Amino acid sequence: MSRTWRPPFPLDVAAVLAPLRRGAGDVAHHVDDGVWLTANTPDGPGTLRVTRPDDVVAEAWGDGAAWLLDGLPALLGADDDDAAFVAHHPLVATTRRRLPGVRLGSTGRVWDALLPAVLEQKVTLVEAHRSYRELCTRFGTPAPGPAPTGLRVPPTPRAVLAITDWEWHRAGVDGARRRALVAAAQVAHRLEAAAGLRGAAGRALLCKVPGIGPWTAAEVAQRAWGDADAVSFGDYHLAGFVGWALLGRPLDDDGMAEVLAPYAPQRHRAVRYLELSGARKPRFGPRFSPRDYRAM
Repeated sequence: MSRTWRPPFPLDVAAVLAPLRRGAGDVAHHVDDGVWLTANTPDGPGTLRVTRPDDVVAEAWGDGAAWLLDGLPALLGADDDDAAFVAHHPLVATTRRRLPGVRLGSTGRVWDALLPAVLEQKVTLVEAHRSYRELCTRFGTPAPGPAPTGLRVPPTPRAVLAITDWEWHRAGVDGARRRALVAAAQVAHRLEAAAGLRGAAGRALLCKVPGIGPWTAAEVAQRAWGDADAVSFGDYHLAGFVGWALLGRPLDDDGMAEVLAPYAPQRHRAVRYLELSGARKPRFGPRFSPRDYRAM
């Protein structure tokens, strides 16, 4: 199945879809001359390939193909309304002018965003991405269609509930993240309603699950429904990065909340522009070494 769509706004497909990629080795996301995505949809697994020679051209395979094509405009930011956004800092304003095609996309899929977000709790991204790749490879399913070799659909909630303790250990997932994923998988059908609630109400629904807090809920909201105000408070690096980018000094979460307050209700959009600005936080020491839970 295929679909051609002409966006009525400037659109940078790669930038809009980039937050969905979980590291260079993500086996559910592949980039060549287009972007390949896999998904668990309400109709079943599916593969989507998006290219843009001029108009956006999408091809899809699997039981979820029609669902994915129907959601193509939302995925690429058609539901994102940035008309009221005002840049209060020169760096944000400059980046917004330089990158007019950046929008906040909505996958409409809570579970597929929740699984990797939980894995990223309180560990380095190297660890989290390794665990996600392992789980997708061993407990996901092959991507439908003529997909690149090794592309996988992430494991479903049912598949996650069938994972044994030893297999969690082998994938490098500690007890706290394991319990959070099992708790989420048990009510995954209810959590999908968060994408319809949107905003603070959607994030609050996710936080009802033990082990899912504001940081995880924000990470899901940013991707599942393009939540323009969902800031990842509690992130180890984000507050410091925002402080250095905007003020030339580090901030904690309270300081970040204060400096981003003028952007409400589009604080995450401001952070996204900062992430794309090229700003970097100075390094004052060695990076954290990944902790391999498989050896414990």
